[in-house]
Amino acid sequence: MKDLIVRWLILTVAILAAAYFIEGIHVRGFSSALFAAAFLGVLNALFRPILIILTLPVNILTLGLFTFVINALLLKMTAGVIPGFDLQGFWPAVFGALIISIVNWLLHLLISDSGK
Repeated sequence: MKDLIVRWLILTVAILAAAYFIEGIHVRGFSSALFAAAFLGVLNALFRPILIILTLPVNILTLGLFTFVINALLLKMTAGVIPGFDLQGFWPAVFGALIISIVNWLLHLLISDSGK
């Protein structure tokens, strides 16, 4: 349970970082980022594996870079549902997905047992 809460908070920080660095992403407050992180986590758990399998040929041709497009689409879906979390266009979603992935990776590396 503690690990789930830590991952949720890490994703929240990653969303806030993306909103800070990318001009087309707007988060109204911490609570909006928290709900966006929860919804994005559910989408990542339920739909991302299916989308990865369905787009496997394109993903192989692009050497895995199409995964950022999938992440951007999931981020755009999250912005459509969560009030106070807005994305203005496709490219801010792609760059936001890139920032979220990098921040997630760095924070998990810093707090995980293997990262110590």
